[in-house]
Amino acid sequence: MLTECKLRYISVVFLYLLIYLAPYAHATILPEDRADLMYHSFNGGGVTISGPSLLVRKKATKNLSVAAKYYVDKVSSASVDVIARASKYTEERKEKMLGIDYLNEKSILSMSYTQSDENDFHAKTVNVGITQDFFGDMTTLSMSYAYGWDDFGMLDSEEKFDAKRQHYRLGVSQILSKNLLAQANIEIITDEGDLNNPYRKVRYIDPFADCECGYSYEDEIYPRTRTSRAYAISAKYFLPYNASISEYYRYFNDTWGIESHTLDISYAHAFKENWIFDIRLRYYTQNKADFYRDIFNHAGEFDIRARDKELSTFQDKTIGIGVNYTIPVSKVSWLDKGGINLYLDHIKFEYDDFRNVNTINSVAGAEPLYSFSANVIRFFVTIWY
Repeated sequence: MLTECKLRYISVVFLYLLIYLAPYAHATILPEDRADLMYHSFNGGGVTISGPSLLVRKKATKNLSVAAKYYVDKVSSASVDVIARASKYTEERKEKMLGIDYLNEKSILSMSYTQSDENDFHAKTVNVGITQDFFGDMTTLSMSYAYGWDDFGMLDSEEKFDAKRQHYRLGVSQILSKNLLAQANIEIITDEGDLNNPYRKVRYIDPFADCECGYSYEDEIYPRTRTSRAYAISAKYFLPYNASISEYYRYFNDTWGIESHTLDISYAHAFKENWIFDIRLRYYTQNKADFYRDIFNHAGEFDIRARDKELSTFQDKTIGIGVNYTIPVSKVSWLDKGGINLYLDHIKFEYDDFRNVNTINSVAGAEPLYSFSANVIRFFVTIWY
């Protein structure tokens, strides 16, 4: 595990490299002037999340581009965790982002600030990054560093919590031929502070429990540090008949004992001049954290303990379809082009060691394993101007 001194040293070195390399980078052009208006929706497992998002990019000068985003999540939850211990709740999260991209000769330095607010959770993140090309623009190198800090609590308590996050990313993409593009990324994330959800509880066997269910609840206790690493490779091959196929693989591990694998394959096909259709298959699997249990043998069995299903052993499978339509805008002088996009995903989650405690007449620790399906909708309109 990285010590605090080492992490601070890495942060300073990483930031120095970002700033030092900026004048010498050989990078891509500034982002296009565009606006994206999106509606998103997630519905599954007793949870509904929906809301709009607006992203606008505009060149202020030939060397400077600015961006702004406003994103809303309206959450309504009656999940298996909530129903077991409380009643359905609703909340709203609002996210705001401001960013700039600065072009210096052939280098781009990007910086952004993001703020996310809920009634009991506030998060802020600062990000800085560089992208540059090498070898006749055939190879692209990207680096970024983000620092975030969270402040949160519980609505019925004056106790406050906080956490800090650092995110390092290094990526390289390579044009291997006129039809083949490959990419590799490495990410390291460090978290420090109060890393568990203060509303969550673990359950333990208790023959004398008031509910006669055979178990009672106590507070979760997480480690105060976490270091995560992710390694990803991807490739896109352009087929000779107006189509492409993409493959993506990601391996993840952390100091909590979690390992995961993600495999994603998609196929896109252009139809006539204005249509693109695609289909996507995704598979994800992970093992549980070292301190996760669905049920503990007694109160205070371990000093570190969790029952968050996202830290359990589970897998999910996704099938998705999408359609993109390019809008003819030849009659509108200030528009370059427009697009309408619709993506639909169906996801099946299956848990290997997280049980449905809402099952009637079940023995504590022997309830049916939990599973659920979710549907995700993303609909957005884009204009280039």
